[in-house]
Amino acid sequence: MKTNELIDLLSAGEGAVDRHLSGKRFAIALVVGALGALLLMAAIFGVRPDLGEVARTPLFWAKVALPGSLAPLALWLSSRLARPGVGGGAAWLLLVVPLLLVWIGAAVELAAVPADVRADLILGKTWRTCALNIALLSVPTFAGTFWALRGLAPTRLRLAGAAGGLLAGSTAALAYCLHCPEMGIPFWSVWYLLGMLLPTAMGVLLGPRLLRW
Repeated sequence: MKTNELIDLLSAGEGAVDRHLSGKRFAIALVVGALGALLLMAAIFGVRPDLGEVARTPLFWAKVALPGSLAPLALWLSSRLARPGVGGGAAWLLLVVPLLLVWIGAAVELAAVPADVRADLILGKTWRTCALNIALLSVPTFAGTFWALRGLAPTRLRLAGAAGGLLAGSTAALAYCLHCPEMGIPFWSVWYLLGMLLPTAMGVLLGPRLLRW
């Protein structure tokens, strides 16, 4: 058998690779995960009754901006790390920007009030449950994102798991904004970030086990 004939035989029946496979899988994961988070939020916690009123304030959109800026960066990281041998690139550095902004905002707000009320601004009324609630709402997107990653070819499994966990956590925090009554930047700078960190840490732990191929 000639070499060309062998090549033709080996390639017989092989179809073209879908160049948009990664985008399609992440789109499905995000749609299903976001809908799941919203349904869980509405069923377990409920939408805050004054949402229509508070949504007209800049402070509400500042709260939404924290997970809203982290989510696309986490999606970018996840899609890059889903390819073999590819790192996160500049997205890791860009993640620092929203964190710095919220910490600066928290510092300014805390500096403007007496020392004896600063703890109340940080703790709010729901500090005991906020992070855990966000982690709970992250479950649908976490499952969807890991399904998307597993169907691709990640090789840096802990980093890919971290990016997928952050994507799940930030999507969950966006949904939680529709319920959460807390409107203090110091509160978000601690408990929202902790809520997003929990699924990120779970992604680091579970990445090598769930994403191995």
